[in-house]
Amino acid sequence: MTFSMLGRCARTGQFGVVVTTSAIAVGTRCPFARAGVGAALTQHRTDPRLGPLLLDLLARGFPARQAMDAVVAATPDRDWRQLAVIDRGGATAIFTGTNVRATVSTAEGPDCAALGNILRNAAVAPAMVASFAADPARPLAERLVRAILAGEAAGGETAAVQSAALLVVDRESFPYVDLRVDDHAAPLDELARLWARYAPQADDYVLRAVAPGQAAAYVPPPARP
Repeated sequence: MTFSMLGRCARTGQFGVVVTTSAIAVGTRCPFARAGVGAALTQHRTDPRLGPLLLDLLARGFPARQAMDAVVAATPDRDWRQLAVIDRGGATAIFTGTNVRATVSTAEGPDCAALGNILRNAAVAPAMVASFAADPARPLAERLVRAILAGEAAGGETAAVQSAALLVVDRESFPYVDLRVDDHAAPLDELARLWARYAPQADDYVLRAVAPGQAAAYVPPPARP
């Protein structure tokens, strides 16, 4: 009942995750990323403890495959879990337990990996990887949003999705982008709208933190009709 993608921008070094599901509040449970380290996903009977554990291993120097193998080996309920991780070099690893419900779809590509469960067909993850690879010059957040929309167009979940999240980290300890949609009739369209709204301001919000005297004064947007 979830499909997702994680990726790395080889040009900027950013890491990011995008995810959607037919349950509420997916952004609180599934996506994890750490600047200069990597990104991780945990889904299907989700254990949110596993994402930070994968990142901790990456931070200690484990490559993606070794980090995944270590976490899987140490997880008693591994058969219920679906996991993915990407390291600072762009290498990826995916794990799908034997109790993860079909249809399952996974795919890996340069600097990215996509995965899902309880899907309409197995084309979902390959569609996301193809979309992500199509235009590497675009910002990482935009590539991730386009990819999740491609996954939905390829079939998506068996049930209607209702929440979505986009998380991107850059150089600082706080997220570069952290957008969430909950309990929404069209969460992926709303996520795309929020990213388009946030994108022109993303760099300025970082500047306000690290060099507040150089940041532009905030101008409130027009009221929505």
